[in-house]
Amino acid sequence: MTEKDPRTTDASAQLAPDGDWDPLAAMRSPQDPPLDVLLSGTVFFDIVFTGLERLPDPGEELWSKGMGSSPGGIANLATAAARLGLRTGLVAGFGDDAYADWMWHTMSGEEGIDLSASRRFTDFHSPLTVSIAAHGDRAMVTHGHDLPEPLSSLIAKAPRARAAVVDLAGETSWWSELARSGAKIFADIGFDETGAWDTSDLAPLAHCHAFTPNAVEAMNYTRTESPDRAVRALAEMVPLAVVTDGADGSYAIDSSTGEEAYCPAVPVTAIDTTGAGDVFAAAMVLGTLAEWPLAERLKFSSLCSALAVQQFGGSLAAPGWGDITDWWRSLSAAADGGDLRAAFTRDGYCFLDDIVPTHPVLGRRRAQGTFALGSDAGTH
Repeated sequence: MTEKDPRTTDASAQLAPDGDWDPLAAMRSPQDPPLDVLLSGTVFFDIVFTGLERLPDPGEELWSKGMGSSPGGIANLATAAARLGLRTGLVAGFGDDAYADWMWHTMSGEEGIDLSASRRFTDFHSPLTVSIAAHGDRAMVTHGHDLPEPLSSLIAKAPRARAAVVDLAGETSWWSELARSGAKIFADIGFDETGAWDTSDLAPLAHCHAFTPNAVEAMNYTRTESPDRAVRALAEMVPLAVVTDGADGSYAIDSSTGEEAYCPAVPVTAIDTTGAGDVFAAAMVLGTLAEWPLAERLKFSSLCSALAVQQFGGSLAAPGWGDITDWWRSLSAAADGGDLRAAFTRDGYCFLDDIVPTHPVLGRRRAQGTFALGSDAGTH
């Protein structure tokens, strides 16, 4: 923890320029890069169907109880980061269709994501994914094309950032250069469809501050038999190793501070797990930049992920500070009313009392069946 704890400042000092909550406000200085986190990747237009008892059989038509539209792909991570108060930049290619118009407006205009290094391509349509969520699982169909030109030239023009979240399986040149400039690189990796789990895939971790795979990925790449052993193996490769294990919680070791932590998952009923890992990663970036203790970072990330899966729609399910505050106030009220389970949970999250805002903050749009330009976000 730094000598100047950002959680002890008055509320006005934590206000972002748009009136929202800035949890890093007390730590900022004029010498800071303009962005907290830089991202790059593909943005999809997501259509999510929910409320189905099962996935349809071949040739069968089912009616869903719910439907939502939202920006997807890398937009899940960008939106999650921006909603937590991180100054977020995204380098991506957009088409010139109505889907792209709506996604650009939503991300830039409503979520405050810096798209100055992104580009609109003429005669190019947005990639689209249709997702069906049922019983904690999902099936997806995607259509799209490669961008007319690579994003590498655009990334070089992006504003400087204190951190980046990257995919080890993607382009590495842009973020290795960012690491050399002093930015903290948070890496993730996807499931290896080949089954090889080649450890050479992890070579770019030499440029990274953190690695946040799930338990299956971590155990396979480290040839270990449990998440706790996997996180210890990964801690030999990066300063901050985090392994998420779904409902069984998460494990972390921060060798830069000498901390180790385990956090059980927050028990919730999941509606749509799309983007849950992105929300976890964004919260971990915030906690690390804020220099919170590792246990608090892990609990905060788990909470944000749990709040996200109770909504549907990927990016627009990500919680804002209003959602986090509502959860904390509701939990505290239940604990004060004699609910022993709530009291036990509150004891583990009491650090939130020094973090959550005490004034109304911006509301956040949720995924809707339409992608109307008008926001339904109110004030929480």
